[in-house]
Amino acid sequence: MSLPPFHLAFPVRDLAEARAFWGGVMGCAEGRSSDQWIDFNFHGHQLVAHCVGERSQDAGANPVDGHGVPVPHFGLVLPMDEWHALADRLRAAGVVFAIEPYVRFKGEVGEQATMFFRDPSGNAIEIKAFADIGQLFAK
Repeated sequence: MSLPPFHLAFPVRDLAEARAFWGGVMGCAEGRSSDQWIDFNFHGHQLVAHCVGERSQDAGANPVDGHGVPVPHFGLVLPMDEWHALADRLRAAGVVFAIEPYVRFKGEVGEQATMFFRDPSGNAIEIKAFADIGQLFAK
């Protein structure tokens, strides 16, 4: 499956925090930047952290598989081994999970590993993985 890269601009309160988290903890290479924004390579996708000071509140949460999923959120679908490696790296970095890594919809259509956490500015991020990527859009 070959997908075009997406572009997402999101608010951060501090560029040094964003650089440390997205570049350091998440391992995203830095692209162009200014004193107000930084481009990051998020697995081939362009994330742009825009410094806006304090961020606004979440719109809310939706119940999914017994958890309150924060809205809005963004993320990636990784191969299972990369998902486990990232979960380990996040734990080692002391990242607090909004929803601890676990397998959602176990034994059902769409079974997936998922985890939710926030960057230092409070942006909610979901990283998931499928043992069978064919289940990504399964009903």
